[in-house]
Amino acid sequence: MSFLQAIVIGIIQGVAELFPVSSLGHTVIIPAFIGGSWSKLVTQQASSESPYLAFVVGLHVATALALIAYFWRDWLRIVKGFFSSLRTRRAETADERAAWFIIVATIPVGILGFTLEHQFRTLFAKPYVVADFLAVNGLLLLTGEWLRRRARARRALEPALAVSAPAAPAARPPEAGAPPVGEGDHDSEVLASLRLRDAVLVGFAQSSALFAGISRDGVCMVTGLWRGLTYEDAARFAFLLSAPPILAAGILKIPDLLGHLGNGIRGQVIAGSVAAFLMALFSVRFLVRWFRTRGLVPFACYCLALGVAGIAYFGIR
Repeated sequence: MSFLQAIVIGIIQGVAELFPVSSLGHTVIIPAFIGGSWSKLVTQQASSESPYLAFVVGLHVATALALIAYFWRDWLRIVKGFFSSLRTRRAETADERAAWFIIVATIPVGILGFTLEHQFRTLFAKPYVVADFLAVNGLLLLTGEWLRRRARARRALEPALAVSAPAAPAARPPEAGAPPVGEGDHDSEVLASLRLRDAVLVGFAQSSALFAGISRDGVCMVTGLWRGLTYEDAARFAFLLSAPPILAAGILKIPDLLGHLGNGIRGQVIAGSVAAFLMALFSVRFLVRWFRTRGLVPFACYCLALGVAGIAYFGIR
């Protein structure tokens, strides 16, 4: 693997992990489209020990660190909430409930990922199969759009209760230095407003990202939209929930990269990780703003188009 290949793959990982389009799918299908020495990287994944697979999964550490860096205030409150709930043996505040929601949501995907991750990625991380799952991912994102619009239509048909309801108290102006609307405590409240059975559902839903071509963040967003969240809240919901399993997946590959699988590519791992970290920071900033006013349709159309193109291209070869 050259340094150019490592940096390009790092850029792809940093963008596609946060965009709802599947990072693993893109790190398989794009080199396969380019061909030559690039496609040889992908064919390594069929072996029981793949340096390229270890490299790609190892880049997850950089992506997760970018998510934690961007949402560091939220994570600081959530970690404090976790320890305060241990001390009181209760989960009453929004931060405490959010901490336990994330833990419960991480357990199913953690167990399935730890036991099946290598088998899934060696069996299904092949260009033609990835193209199939990318098309499926596009359909899932369109399903999320349909669920969102259905929820909006249902709310529009509900009787207007505001007429008989008492007037709400005037909103307090934000204090100096407080995070803007949609950030800060609001993120914990979004998670805390959901139930623990929703956390279990999200945990199993995230497990579908073991199939190369299915986006972890996309699945989390669709689940959030199904539970009635806005696009922006669903995106933040996905970013907070996906950071722990992304980080865990990367950390599990570090011993492999420090061992014989990392021989000759450790410098490339560092270069790719730096590229992945920087692009992930850019991506999360872009997407948080995007989902304030826009939805999933462009990403769904992109996945469908790329998936269909891949099915046609690799099916003919």
